[in-house]
Amino acid sequence: MNLKQLAQHLNLSPTTVSRALNGYPEVSERTRERVMSAAAQHNYHPSHHAASLAIGKSRAIGHVVPLSEHMMINPHFSDFISGAGDVYAKAGYDMLLSVVPHTEEEAVYRRFAKDGRVDGVIVHGPLVEDSRIELLQSLGLPFVVHGRTLDDESTYSWMDVNNFRAFERATQFLIDLGHQHIGLINGFESMNFAARRRDGYLKALRNAGIQDNPELRFSGEMIEPQGYQVMKSLIDADKVPMAFLISSILPALGVVRAMHESGMVPGKDMSLIVYDDQLSFLQNSGDIPMFTSLRSSIQNAGRSSAEMLLDMINSNDTQPRNLLWEAELVLGSSTAPPRSL
Repeated sequence: MNLKQLAQHLNLSPTTVSRALNGYPEVSERTRERVMSAAAQHNYHPSHHAASLAIGKSRAIGHVVPLSEHMMINPHFSDFISGAGDVYAKAGYDMLLSVVPHTEEEAVYRRFAKDGRVDGVIVHGPLVEDSRIELLQSLGLPFVVHGRTLDDESTYSWMDVNNFRAFERATQFLIDLGHQHIGLINGFESMNFAARRRDGYLKALRNAGIQDNPELRFSGEMIEPQGYQVMKSLIDADKVPMAFLISSILPALGVVRAMHESGMVPGKDMSLIVYDDQLSFLQNSGDIPMFTSLRSSIQNAGRSSAEMLLDMINSNDTQPRNLLWEAELVLGSSTAPPRSL
């Protein structure tokens, strides 16, 4: 027996039967008991797809993966998806990943809104100026941004880490140790998180009266070769700074590889502070971690973003929600005062 047949047997609409089986409060207790009894009698088990159709929801969340976005092809994205997927599974939701060329991303959001394939979306990798926010608002599709843009933050839902404060604090920590020549290996600064990290770093330098040296600032894809190439070029040019801030543990491993090739030791010849997303396959752990780090789990960020979006959908309340985390500064073996002090 399917949902339609059960509804006909009870002389009720499929919507009423589905709502009774799924515990919706607008169904009377008498009707609910009648439906539950008939379902047990006829060995009926609700179909997830049929129930979704009956209540007007897809019970799916969309994630659009634009092929040209570098952040989408690295482990940071997969760990975020792992956290979000755990929340969806427990709540009975599916995840719909749509992998498309960058130029087709907005068209996918329009299709999502038109055909009802998803109940909401999570936006990844927000840019400093990002047209997706205004588009999704105009479509009326519930969404949560993992990160922020420079648009009015009160007009949309987001969860983010305080990247500005994290890098300001880390830079100040290095300055307090006695470092004056501090470099930055950052992500692409068209992306909002990287721009905020750069600005926090620059503010700490200004407050300490230290002149910014653009030759010590680098931005690019946050992978191991980025860190290796930057550090190798500085070693070859004899322009190695006393300390580096690095936007991910992945390029930090490249920095360390280049240092080891030249006989340099992190925490002795140069201090390093890395941003640690606590990637599932790469843990900066132990009683004394390898790196002094700014720690915040991207997997937990996935969970939190998913929970926020599902709450918006299930409560029918799309009022903007904002969540800002502070990164934890964890001391490791990669930082120390300059050797001359």
